[in-house]
Amino acid sequence: MNVIQSQRAKQVDAPALRTGSEYLRSLRDGRRVYIDGEQVKDVTEHPALRQAARSLAHLFDIAADPAMRERMTFPSPKTGAPVLRAYQVPKSHADLKSRRLFSQTWAEATFGLMGRTLDHVAGFFCGYTAVPEVFAAGGQKFADNLAAFFEHMRDNHRYASYAIVPPQIDRSKPAHKQADPTLYAGVIKERDDGIVLRGAQQLATAGVYSDYIYLSCIHPLQPGDENYANGVMIPANAPGLKLYPRRPFGNISGDSFDYPLSSRFDETDCFVVLDDVFVPWEHVFIYRNIEACRDQWWKTPAHLYGNHQAQTRYATKLRFMIGLAKRMNEMTGNDGNPAVQIQMGELASLVSIVENMLLSHETSASIDASGVLWPSKTGLYSVMALQSELNSRMLEIIRELTGAAMITLPSSHKDFANPEMKGDIDRFMRSSTVDAESRVAVMRMAWDFIGSEFGSRHQQYEKFYGGASFLVKQSVYRNFDFAGATKLVDAALKLH
Repeated sequence: MNVIQSQRAKQVDAPALRTGSEYLRSLRDGRRVYIDGEQVKDVTEHPALRQAARSLAHLFDIAADPAMRERMTFPSPKTGAPVLRAYQVPKSHADLKSRRLFSQTWAEATFGLMGRTLDHVAGFFCGYTAVPEVFAAGGQKFADNLAAFFEHMRDNHRYASYAIVPPQIDRSKPAHKQADPTLYAGVIKERDDGIVLRGAQQLATAGVYSDYIYLSCIHPLQPGDENYANGVMIPANAPGLKLYPRRPFGNISGDSFDYPLSSRFDETDCFVVLDDVFVPWEHVFIYRNIEACRDQWWKTPAHLYGNHQAQTRYATKLRFMIGLAKRMNEMTGNDGNPAVQIQMGELASLVSIVENMLLSHETSASIDASGVLWPSKTGLYSVMALQSELNSRMLEIIRELTGAAMITLPSSHKDFANPEMKGDIDRFMRSSTVDAESRVAVMRMAWDFIGSEFGSRHQQYEKFYGGASFLVKQSVYRNFDFAGATKLVDAALKLH
């Protein structure tokens, strides 16, 4: 058999790219999700969850489109079949750019409003598999488990979320000194075939829509916390696993005109409870190892790849945001006002900072001794450290630009069906360039982006998704070239 025939034979055995309908079917697997005091029977049909599920399914259809093959896929190193670029470990600057374009394509389909699509945690696992010795520190079998599971996710187009933060019960005490040792998710039993976990963990964003939940800990652990220092992959429908989403926004209104973003793109954030969940050894990558649990984030490029995706998504969201502001200005006739142009210029400057920093930590990336490319730490963490401040300022500019426009709107789309109301609305709520319904649609979208519960959740998300800003600033401090800066000072002092 020649090389081409061998490659074709491999592709015959490999799963085809996952479609949206296949993805939706996979969610009907008996997973235990609870909302409004009841267990959800089917996340693809529940009023609060179904539209976001369809938005995510659409992403799989985009990736499976033959016309998007080069943009969205690369050949699996194992089978030769096309697999999602989200699982490509970058070995060159071109590879990292290709990953960005993949994530940008998906982000544009969701207007940057879904932060935990498949490509986020996939990025972390690319980083893990790039430095297997971090996991081998606890035993070679754990590195082997990781490599095998990474191949499974990549070649079967699996979607993982993560829960990596302990519950906020008593942060003054370490995990093992909590009032109940099973409050934080940890090991309670070791068996010949695996381990048993009990406790809780947060914040599994998009957990209700994922195939797997990666359970680990990014918070600092200390001696005595070994039971909580794990890294395991758990199927979303595993016996004993329960998901408690925060109040979802997808069913605020039955009419997507009134809440065009909330109704489609609320990925939900979940509290995860484990009631004696069994995990086979094959799905265990870190076991009672505080050093490996810590090093997975900082001694691999995992955190860099995952947040490269996050910044790609964020830059796309900001382009959507400034486009929304531009449309509002055009409708009201304020677009040519010098004062408005100054505010829009400031907004454009801040958006451009984020976009260009994204390119910066991509082009300034370095290649390690193993041939793996690492995005620039200072480039990435610098923009993340300022994001909470910049994001708040950008939202404030939009509030100033809109004034009362977002809160002087009809009560709902139903008002247009009342002839008397419609007459008044058509007369007084139009603009000089568009009719009333078109203007109200734009302003509703602006309110959903900024003022609704969905908008407020996004403001909180952008502030903390990469960690508290002081922690990110510490990462900048640890990686900045202070030696080069102080060398300039020493050179200047020698002039005297």
